Amino acid sequence: MSDDALARLLGAIRFGTDGLVPLIVQDATTGQVRMVGYVNADAVRRTVETGRVHFWSRSRQRLWMKGETSGHVLELVELRTDCDGDALLARVHPHGPTCHTGRPSCFDTEPLVGTSQDPVNATILDELASIIAARAVEPQPGSYTSALLQAGVDRIARKIGEEAAEVIVAAKNGEPEAIAQEAADLLYHLLVLLQASGVPAGEVWRVLQARRGRHSSS
Repeated sequence: MSDDALARLLGAIRFGTDGLVPLIVQDATTGQVRMVGYVNADAVRRTVETGRVHFWSRSRQRLWMKGETSGHVLELVELRTDCDGDALLARVHPHGPTCHTGRPSCFDTEPLVGTSQDPVNATILDELASIIAARAVEPQPGSYTSALLQAGVDRIARKIGEEAAEVIVAAKNGEPEAIAQEAADLLYHLLVLLQASGVPAGEVWRVLQARRGRHSSS
């Protein structure tokens, strides 16, 4: 980005009297809100220059990049202001979990108000992939996922073969509940294999998206 373009970007932001504005981080793939932090002009500049989200730490009074110690960086896809220019939205591709607890989102908590449950959809795959990525970075004692990752690709691949066979058996037996259970096991082990093979789940989604475009036009 040129100096003029960066100046126009910064000019569109209404920083507070303390020089800060809140930055909401959203997963560009799933739409999940990952975290909220604060940025000043330097943090915005570094985010744009590096393509990785930076914040201003109010407690430490310094600039910091999300993931600078954990490796769970936030790869910038898009940065925009709200209608008043006094808040920012960063749409990102997260590399691993975002919350310091190891969860994908800092908002993976019980609702304070409200009883309705969010509809379950395919975004659960991205959330599960983030948890698996966290187990790869920080193995947990007694964790089946950690044990699988440590066992290696051959062991994970065998499990995929077993789970695929169980899906087939459930389908041939006409057992819808069993199909759902076995398909869930298959998808989980496939995500573990992707992690062990160094292939982000997002790469698979991008392939499917490209194929969807070809199929819809044929």
